[in-house]
Formats: sequence, structure tokens, C-alpha cells
Amino acid sequence: MFSEYLETARSAADAAAEVINRYYGRALEITTKPDQTPVTAADTAAEQAIRGIIGERYPDHGFYGEETGRSGSGDFLWLVDPLDGTKSFIRHYPFFSTQIALSFKNELVVGVSNAPWFGEQAWAARGLGAYLNGERISVSDCDELAKATLSSGNIASLAAGERWSGYGKLLGQVNRTRGYGDFYHYHLLASGRIDVVVESDVNILDIAALCVIVEEAGGRFTDLDLAAIGLATTTVLASNGPLHDRVKEYL
Repeated sequence: MFSEYLETARSAADAAAEVINRYYGRALEITTKPDQTPVTAADTAAEQAIRGIIGERYPDHGFYGEETGRSGSGDFLWLVDPLDGTKSFIRHYPFFSTQIALSFKNELVVGVSNAPWFGEQAWAARGLGAYLNGERISVSDCDELAKATLSSGNIASLAAGERWSGYGKLLGQVNRTRGYGDFYHYHLLASGRIDVVVESDVNILDIAALCVIVEEAGGRFTDLDLAAIGLATTTVLASNGPLHDRVKEYL
């Protein structure tokens, strides 16, 4: 059912990559948004390219973009961050991506995560599996914390809250800890190369597509309270599945 929407999302991500490629490495004017995050012409132009493709094919669908906000209504809502990792983009290192997801009746059903300068595109749709650069991917079968690799990203509020001591204990239980961040640790998780991701300061537009990809790869993706991912989500506990509840015990 969702294959045509996946094709649209991939086409839109490719169109955004063409825009981003034209700007990357150039000196750009940087504007600071009210939330103190930076935005450039690459962000806005990439979102316009995505909105143009989706709007032409599905004019009755809702659209929620990082730069242009939310518009439209109905069962379908596209969730778009055209350039997730603008700070990396500005400083000329390739940890940035385009995130495009589709929600149908409040369920995330399509996800595309495209990192053009990093050389990875991951995608998935409900019932169709997850793919990385055209190859079917799946999460690891690791079921012991002592053998697991954990990656954390944005964790400022975790560090300032009651969960911090438990997180410290968790770090003492796993085999390795890393901070790959942004799109990349979710790509690693979905393809079985790491086992757990923890984040406490995210936006739904950053993670919606990645949620679909991890789950279609056989993993589990919730917030830190084990609630399902939704528009108000700000935290993430993502895992290969067997480790999920064990990690939660520490958090």
C-alpha cells in the first residue's frame, strides 16, 4: 500500500540532495531561528524542493516542515527536516541528512533518511522492510548488555535529570559506548552494527523517518518512557529489540 509514497519520498530526498550539493562548502549567510538553531538558504531551498514534489503528487496531504511549519489536514501528514544537522553542514563536515517521513492516521508508515555527502541513503515502508543503499538490512541479535554497543546523541536534559545516575550505571554494563549522533547511529542500529541508541533532546522531524527504518529492520523504537513515537516526542530509546527492556531498567 505504501510503496508509491516511498517512491515519492525517495524522489523528494534526491531532489533535496541536488539542492544541498549546490550549497555545500560555500560561504552562506546564517540566520538564527527563535529556538537558537541556525538556518541557511540550503535549508529553505531544500524544503521548497521537497514540498514541490509532494504537493504536486498529493495536494490534499498535510505537510509539516522544519522551515515552513505545518499546513493542511487529513489522514496523511508528511514530516520533513530538509537539512537535519545544519551545524555540521555549516562547518563543512558531512554529518547532515534529509529526513522525510509519512504518517497515516497517526502511524508512521514511510521513512527516508538521505545523507548525500556521507554516502548513505536508508529507507523503509511498513511491511516492505528496511534498506540501506539498496541492500536489505536488519538489526543485530545481541541479547547481552555486556556485548552491546550503545550510542547516545543529544542528552543535555538526560544529564540534568533524575535518569543521569542510571545512565551512568548503564554505561558500566555495556561493552562499548559511542556518540555517533544524528542520522548515523540509527543507520548503524538498523543495519546491525550497533545495538542501542539513547537520546533525550530531539524533535519528531529529526526521528520520524528513522523510527520507520529501525522498526522495519526488526528493531524497537520508543521514547524513554516506552511510549510510542508521536508528534510530541522529545526522547528516544531505540534498540535491536532484545535489549530494550533491559536498557529501560537503568533509565
